[in-house]
Order: sequence, then C-alpha cells, then structure tokens
Amino acid sequence: MKKTDFNADWTVHCLTREAPDRMVSVPHDAMIDEPRSYSSQGEGNIGWYIGGDYEYTKSFHAPLEWKDQTVLIEFEGVYHNAEVLINGEKAAFRPYGYTNFYVALDPFLKYGEDNELKVIARNADQPNSRWYTGTGIYRPVNLWTGGKQHIPVNGVRIRTVDYVSGTIEVKIRLSCPGEIFVEILDADGKNVAAKKMDCRETEVKSLFDVPDAQLWDTEHPYLYTMRVSFGEDVVEESFGIRTLAWNPKEGLTMNGKRVILRGACIHHDNGVLGACAFPEAEERKVRLHKENGYNALRSAHNPCSKAILDACDRLGMLMMDEYADAWTMHKTRYDYVIYLKDWWKQDLTDMVDKDYNHPSVIAYSTGNEVAETARPDGIRFTGEMTQFLHGLDDSRPVSCGINIFFNFLSSIGMGVYSDDKAEKASEAAAKKGNKKKKAVGSEFYNKLACLMGDKFMKFGATLYPCDVKTRDAYANMDIAGYNYGIWRYKKDMKKYPERLILGSETFCKDAWLFWNIAKEHPRVIGDFVWAGMDYIGETGMGAPEYGDYRMTAEETQMTGGNGRIDITGKRRAEAAYTLVALEQEKGPFIGVRPVNRTDNPNLTGWSLTKALESWSFEGCEGKEATVEVYSRAAQVELKLNGRSVGKKKTHKTARTIFQIPYESGELTAVSYDASGKETGSCRLMSASSQKQLRILPEEKTVKTGGLSFVRLRYTDDQGIWKPLERHQLKVSVENGSLLGLGCANAYFSGNYTQDTTDTYYGEALAVIRADGRGDVRVSVTEDGEKTVENTIPLECAHS
Repeated sequence: MKKTDFNADWTVHCLTREAPDRMVSVPHDAMIDEPRSYSSQGEGNIGWYIGGDYEYTKSFHAPLEWKDQTVLIEFEGVYHNAEVLINGEKAAFRPYGYTNFYVALDPFLKYGEDNELKVIARNADQPNSRWYTGTGIYRPVNLWTGGKQHIPVNGVRIRTVDYVSGTIEVKIRLSCPGEIFVEILDADGKNVAAKKMDCRETEVKSLFDVPDAQLWDTEHPYLYTMRVSFGEDVVEESFGIRTLAWNPKEGLTMNGKRVILRGACIHHDNGVLGACAFPEAEERKVRLHKENGYNALRSAHNPCSKAILDACDRLGMLMMDEYADAWTMHKTRYDYVIYLKDWWKQDLTDMVDKDYNHPSVIAYSTGNEVAETARPDGIRFTGEMTQFLHGLDDSRPVSCGINIFFNFLSSIGMGVYSDDKAEKASEAAAKKGNKKKKAVGSEFYNKLACLMGDKFMKFGATLYPCDVKTRDAYANMDIAGYNYGIWRYKKDMKKYPERLILGSETFCKDAWLFWNIAKEHPRVIGDFVWAGMDYIGETGMGAPEYGDYRMTAEETQMTGGNGRIDITGKRRAEAAYTLVALEQEKGPFIGVRPVNRTDNPNLTGWSLTKALESWSFEGCEGKEATVEVYSRAAQVELKLNGRSVGKKKTHKTARTIFQIPYESGELTAVSYDASGKETGSCRLMSASSQKQLRILPEEKTVKTGGLSFVRLRYTDDQGIWKPLERHQLKVSVENGSLLGLGCANAYFSGNYTQDTTDTYYGEALAVIRADGRGDVRVSVTEDGEKTVENTIPLECAHS
C-alpha cells in the first residue's frame, strides 16, 4: 500500500480547560505546554503537569478514485484512550497510549468531498502513569491507500535463515492472487537477487540466497532493501542479515558470536521536546547512547516508536522492546490495568508487526516489575504471554523485568495498591496538610531505595523468599529479567543451570561488577542501567542536587536526575565511568565534584556521583577538591600544573578518589600498568577569567522542517567550559520556531515551551524547527542585557 504523510494541518482543542485552539503538526505533545502545579493529581510522576483531554481535528479530501481502494489511517502513538471519529461517526477506540494502530476509513468516507477526521486523546484521568507520558498524537500519522492489487500494511516479513549462506526467508501477503516481482538491493541500490513469482494464493513464502552477504551487527549495521512489486503497488522494506541464538552454553549469540548487552533503559520522551517522537530526536537519542559505549536499549516500559527502531537499525543499536508496566495489579489508579486483560493480544500483535523486520530488535519484554509474577495467576500469565509471542515470532527470546525484592515485599502486602488504600492515604495526607499520596508498586520500591540505599535493596534480593517468589515466573520466560538482583547472579547460576540472566534494570555503580561477571559467565547475557538518558517525571523524593539548584517548591521537580546522559544530551561523569567499567575506553577520565559546593547533594541509589568533567572553579583557590579518576589500570597518578599531587593503586571498581587543594591550571591523570608503564592520560584545563556565551548547533546546517539542537554554553575565549556561570537566558528565533528550551537541572520553574531558561553549570539547550524561509537566526539575551546571535544555514537555501 502507498504511505502518505498525514502530519500537517491539525487543529488541537483542549476539552478540560480554557485555552485557545491551535494549528499544529504532529507529532504533537499537548501536555508539554500545560501549566505545572502542586494541584497535579499525577504529582511528581508526571513532572507536576496537570493533565487534560484534547481533541485533534483535520480536514481532508477523499478523491473519487478512493471508492475502489482500501484506505487506512495509521496512528503510531496516541496517549491515551484514543477515540477516532470520521465525519462524526466513531471509527475506533484504542486505550493503550504506546501501540500503533490502524483505522479503516472506507465505511465512513464521503467520496469527492472534504471529510473530517477527529481524534480525542484523554489524559485528565490522573494519576495513570509513573512517568511523564505526554498527551495527544505524539507520534506520526500515516495515510495508507491500496488499489485492488496491493500488499497490505505489514504484508512483507523477512527473517534470516542462515547467515553463513546469506539465506533469508520472506513471507508476503497479497490482497488477491497474482504475479509479484521481488528484488533485493544492497546499500548502494544495486540489485543482488531477484525473483518473479506467480502467486495462486494470497500468502506466499520463498527463500533467497544473497551472494557475498554483508552481515548486520552493532559494529557493521549493513542494511539491504527488499522491493516487492504487485501490479502498481510497490513496497520496500529494509532489513539486515543476522541470526540470534540463546542457550546456557553460549549465552546470547548473533551470527554465531557471543554478544554481551551493554544496555541502558530509556523512557520515550525527548527531554525539552516532551513526548514528541520526531525522527531527528529519536535518532539523536540512539546516537548519544552509542557514543557513550552502549550497544543496547530497553524501551522502558512500553513499545518504542518506529523512528527509534529505524535509527537503531542504521546505527547498530540493539533494542529490547517492552510491553507494559502493569498487568493486573495497579500501580496508579487509572493505569492500563483497566484495559490490559482485553487488549494484550492485540497490543502484542501490533508490537511484533512493528518490530519484525528490524534487525536491531533482539528481544521482547512482557513487563516491568509486575508483582503478579509472585502469584499463581501471574505466573500463568507470564507463560501465556511468552507462548503467544513465540507464536507471533519465534526468532527472538522473551523476557520480563522482575523486581526480585519487591516480589517478596508485595507478597506480604507491602507497597500493594488498592483504591481503598489510595483514598484513605489521600484523606490522611489532606488532614495533615500534605498532598503527597502513599507510594505503591514500583514507586514504593523506588522510594525505599532512596531511603535505604542500593546495597540494602540488592541484599534484600538475595533473601530466600525472593527466590521462592520469582523462580516459577522465571521458568516461564526465555531469559530471566533481574531488576536490581546482581548479588544473586552467581548463586542462581549454580542453582538453576539452565537459566539465562539479564540485568533488566541495574544501578550505575554496579557496571564494573556486572562486566566482570558477564565476561566469565555467558549465561549472564547483559545489563540495562537505570537510566541511560534523563527523562521528565518520576521525581521520587527529589533528585540529588546541590544548594540553590535544589528548589524548595515540589512542583519545580521536573526530572529524577537518573540519567548517565542529562536531559539536554550532555554526558555526565557517570557515563565516563561506565565507559571504563565496561572496558569500552581505557581511560583515564577525570570527574571533579563541584569545588564551590560544601553541602551534601544526598545521592540516591541511582546516582554514582555529581562530579563534572571540568577543572574550572574560579574563586576556589586553595579549597579542597575531590577528584575522581576512572581507570582499570594498576595505578593512577594526579598531576597539577606539572607536579605530582597523588599516586594510588586503582580502586577495584575502577573509580579512585583523590583529595587535593584546588589550584587553577592544568590537571592531569596518568594511568600505569603493573610494571609502571604509562597506559594513558587525561587532561583538564582551567578556563580563563574571560566569559563568552556560545550558541553551538550540533549540526552545521538544518533542513526545512527539520530540527536543530542548539547548545548554549558559557566558555572562555578558548572555548573551555565555565560551569560556575549561572544566568537567565531568553531565546528568540527568526525563520524558525523554538520548540523546546531548558537546562539539565532536575528542578525547573515553568515548562520547556517558554522562551526563557536558567543555565545549569553554565549550559542550556534550545531545539529549533526551521520553517524554510531562510537561514535560521538565533538570538540569546543573557540576564536581560547582552544579546548574542548565531546563524544556522538552511540546507536548501545554498544548494
């Protein structure tokens, strides 16, 4: 079928509060522009946004030739409880906010006339999520049309049979019997295999041998294109030649070679853009994780977008696509538990249809921290979903992330949700003048981890009852997903010799331990740290932060600060540590705790450090500086302005701490092997007293309608970062629109759609969409006084 972009010219109307109607293009997130308030029923889980219901309307012409065609609308994602109306008649309802779905338009169309498409997205039913969801049509919309002879949507399925011979299998569905022509094109567009087939049935299966096949893997993500022609209908699907296998002897293998997943969990939002799944933003997210040493992502805790899968395919990033955060036990009052029992088979079918041809998808996860897995009905449901997925796609393993300690705690009644408990807790909190509700489910566990620390939670997972409350569910999946259970790995490998173990959610500080275990034991197939990139919501008890960056009003809590990459896309020192711990870089790298700070940021279990990769702390001469050196070498030495200020045996976890007096200049870390031979070095230079605000686009040019991610950074005249600069910035744009503006501080006043932001350690991020009228001009005014400008060339303007 023919695919047409259906993203432009929508009108959005708020149904739950007074707000002007607006013309928008989708993807569009209505929540990101909402007020943030202490009255939010979703509270810090959704970043204190208030939530609301929205109506999207689009007028389109249905030509007369559509009478003889099949016409569908595809929504890649609408949050949530989406109602679709065509010319006032209800055409579809889809409750889950993260699955793509299709609506047949044929029964409702007025041919030769203008038609009205209306979509109602409801998100006033708060609380319904543990993280920021966004609201509305936040992923693309596509129109699909096909004549009498056509290939239905998702009608071409490709899988690798033998990577050695380059043999692939293709299954094709047709609208009617007929002749088809199948071609395979290499990355340069050259035809490398072709076959004409006379199909007497509407489904056909065939094998192809690709000569001198180029394999797909994380280091060489080679993509082919399959082109299928049926009458006038032409469908193209990209694919990679790769096989997967999993067994206790070899662990997880791709194309016959063992793969250890160096993974990160990600939520679906794109920081200052909210939930909008712009292709450039999704690709940027994948690229940033790839640059920081990760080779796998876990789509936590919902099916990911098509755009991010395309990016994973191109860039060589593996994906574990996840279904849901709750099954039959609520975590919030209006979450998806209400609908899941009636929709799970359709949801999983749509997820597999989306994922099937993508070589990057290497596993499915049926859920996250679903405490039902401690009960007989949940254990049965675990197996039922695993078998259902095997029936849809037996080429990928199935897992589920189980919080081992919480399974036990929930089995004795701790942290379990009920409407009655929620009402009583709310009433009690109101009487005390405190709005906060009692935490349940995963939120209960997260807050317990904040209070008690990661070691307490990992120790809890080793208790015998935790084994009892997880073993039967683990037996009903291909790969056992351990959330925060790393201290069980070695014991469980002895006790369950056939079990494959995946750290489906882990603490950053366990990277070194995980990697050492995984190298020795193939049955530990990988690790997904929480989290890769920071995200809106799930603020918990407040992110760890220093002094005046930590605002006192709860409604300023925007993020949990849990990412190794901050919400603007800048790597934190924790990411540098992870690169060394996972042996993706030798190091050394240097992190320095802010020398100007003397207060305690109150690190949580998910935080390793608040260190910065900087030695620019003007005004701090002589103060004690805590310096972290990340290296797996035998010894590391610190040199300050050419003289040695400390030499130590490297700490076994690859993070060695020094205390030295701050002195501006050059700080160097040198690593040595056991024989004393230098193996690497890293240098940080102090910035001069000069100050500049720089406007730094990540890409040199921008396309019409495309996005430019623009970093606003304070430096000296040599470009050295000045993290102590804190200013209020106001951004204006010519020949484009400002889509998002913010900084990496977990505490943020207002929202990301305003034109002002504070800086955080001297930086902020603006995201701009070019309108095509000319080069994009960006002006930034600091503290209401000085204005700095820069121009981003438009690609088409100079072609």
